[in-house]
Amino acid sequence: MGFRDKNHPDYVCRLKKSLYGLKQAPRAWYQRFTDFVLTLRFTQSKCDASLFVHHQGCDTAFLLLYVDDILLVTSSSSLRQHLMTSLAHEFAMKDLGPLSFFLGISVTRDKNSMFLSQHAYAAKIVERAGMSSCRPVHTPVDTHAKLSATGGDPFHDPTLYRSLAGALQYLTFTRPDISYAVQQICTHMHAPTTAHWEALKRIIRYIQGTQSYGLTLGPSADPRLLAYTDADWAGCPDTRRSTSGYCVYYRDNLISWSSKRQATISRSSAEAEYRGVANVVAEICNPVQHQRTKHIELDIHFVREQVQWGQVRILHVPSRYQIADIFTKGLPRVLFEDFQSSLSI
Repeated sequence: MGFRDKNHPDYVCRLKKSLYGLKQAPRAWYQRFTDFVLTLRFTQSKCDASLFVHHQGCDTAFLLLYVDDILLVTSSSSLRQHLMTSLAHEFAMKDLGPLSFFLGISVTRDKNSMFLSQHAYAAKIVERAGMSSCRPVHTPVDTHAKLSATGGDPFHDPTLYRSLAGALQYLTFTRPDISYAVQQICTHMHAPTTAHWEALKRIIRYIQGTQSYGLTLGPSADPRLLAYTDADWAGCPDTRRSTSGYCVYYRDNLISWSSKRQATISRSSAEAEYRGVANVVAEICNPVQHQRTKHIELDIHFVREQVQWGQVRILHVPSRYQIADIFTKGLPRVLFEDFQSSLSI
């Protein structure tokens, strides 16, 4: 900031590498890394843009990238060594050995299985809530009436409520047993009441007694997916919308789950059930990037491939020069006439 060339005061600097802290830095790093791993014959997964898959004869490798943390899994030690050498030659990297901790999730190996846990993270949530000495409960949610937006008085510290609710959302990565309870409290983050706070505290009391819980993943010779789905028709007392839930198993391994309120009102229990089934079928059949982009997944993949091949460049155009605005909205006279002339009229 403030640098000016005396001989060329009107010149600006063109960066040949991204600088840490700039808004463009994460995207520049991701593109730089992606371009290189593609030269190693990796292919980018359509399900997750941060996942890369490599096939070489009978060997397979998976590479997962999160900012500057890399998780590499290979089917043979020779392939792993080859890929690590290639990556280390291009980037400054450090081999941390077998997977033990990744993105707040601890990994414990036991023979042929892995145990994924967020024990330390769960303990911090209990401590942040000031409930380290609370008495545990056996279930995260009671069987009484559903939470309502009008139940109880306004909670005195909405920021604390939202902070803990957000923390519990991340805990569901390895704790699917609290997914429904967390979904219920998160629907009232905009205006929490004392009743919602009591429901949140019950989840934390449940976590207090189950901090060591997690997920176990093991090998499977049978590549079969098994899914369960259910819907609670008109379960929301305020909007009468239904709640859909599903879980997907790869043999005995739980790999996907969801508890979510449906976007529209179902007029019958059959309609709610069909919507629930449609959600889980889309989950196991379609390559998706995010819940919000399932309906545009084909467009996303098409555009991304064209950009990566160099056939298309996606650029931002300020509204003042966005000629296409004349086709989408009413414009002031000056702008309209300017765009009109640009159309050769």
